Amino acid sequence: MRKDTPEMTATDVLEIVQLFNQNDIELIIDGGWSVDALLGQQTRTHEDLDVAVQHKDVSKIRALLAARGYQDVPRDDTRECNFVLGDDEGHLVDIHSCTFDEAGNNVFGVKYPFDSLKGAGVINGYPVKCISPEWLVKFHTGYELDENDYHDVKMLCQQFGIEMPAEYDEFVLKHSQS
Repeated sequence: MRKDTPEMTATDVLEIVQLFNQNDIELIIDGGWSVDALLGQQTRTHEDLDVAVQHKDVSKIRALLAARGYQDVPRDDTRECNFVLGDDEGHLVDIHSCTFDEAGNNVFGVKYPFDSLKGAGVINGYPVKCISPEWLVKFHTGYELDENDYHDVKMLCQQFGIEMPAEYDEFVLKHSQS
């Protein structure tokens, strides 16, 4: 039965991580779960699991997740290298694929800088690869921000001594007055 609000729990995330590991697919956690992995604890609920993968693995990923009931979830920003798969339980996996050449240059797909994929964190004590904290803060800029973005960036900046981006000034002011 489908949940009213999609949610990916830590257990759900680790099932995906372990599935990919068992099938020799490198997975880098992005988005909100990357924040929590870097912090070493879950700090909020997550609607989906964002992952960065090598584009060469996309067909294998699609087959593995299809075998578990995942199907394409149509969105306006769906592309060959950026798409969402969901199941009837309300689990959503947002796939971001890319390809790097031998020199570490991104030559296809989502434009991750090579160094951004070097983070390390833990989810429920399980070590995972994730986006590095500095890059994760940078990735949380340049679009319409919400309270989850502010929460994530504030936590990362506090934990890792990163300066809060100026785009968050209105959130900082709002929260200092409440």
